[in-house]
Amino acid sequence: MRRDDQLQLLRHGAVVVEGRVPGSSNQALLVSVSLDGVTARACYKAEAGERPLWDFADGLWRREVAAGELDRLLGTDLVPSTVARDDLPFGVGSLQWWIDGATEDHYFTLREKESLLPWFTDLCAFDVVANNADRKGGHILFDGERCWAIDNGLCFHEEEKLRTVIWEYAEEALPDRLLEPLARLAQGESGELGYYLSAAEVAATVARAHGLLIASSFPSPNEEGDWPPYPWPLI
Repeated sequence: MRRDDQLQLLRHGAVVVEGRVPGSSNQALLVSVSLDGVTARACYKAEAGERPLWDFADGLWRREVAAGELDRLLGTDLVPSTVARDDLPFGVGSLQWWIDGATEDHYFTLREKESLLPWFTDLCAFDVVANNADRKGGHILFDGERCWAIDNGLCFHEEEKLRTVIWEYAEEALPDRLLEPLARLAQGESGELGYYLSAAEVAATVARAHGLLIASSFPSPNEEGDWPPYPWPLI
């Protein structure tokens, strides 16, 4: 299904909860979404099911939707279609297109596939700009043909919190395909990010895009800082 059709279904379809996603830390729910005779599955993350965090405000679902918007702005096609809804069974939250047929693969089983290298390079840039504080290996799904980046709720903090398993590209040059969209974002073309993030968070995102563009290469992990550069567990 085309992205536009997925978004239409997610935004306007009737939602029925099927169950909880096993192992989810914030009570992510598997739901069916139906519209005009078409039914698909989605992951529903309700604010009511979130565990409070000391460093992120309530409403992590907003960051899931913002991650989809950043993906669109950068043209990276990494994040499954994601929308915000306030009429869901357990209240306001995000709906994300379910990746059917996902294998048991994760970053550490996929990272040496040469055909996936451009995708991982794009993900590195995305995570730097989004300031992803929790890019575990298991947050990358493979559907047999391509990868998807999920669980993007711990992103867009104003403070530096980049924590990821993907450091192989440290100090490598940015690919040319990312320069133009990064430049647009660095100039303040932030799309709909302001609907889901604070003004300060949007400004920080724009500044990170500018910093990445000026550096023209990926950062290296800061092993001596107060914030660990690697998530735990790694998968």
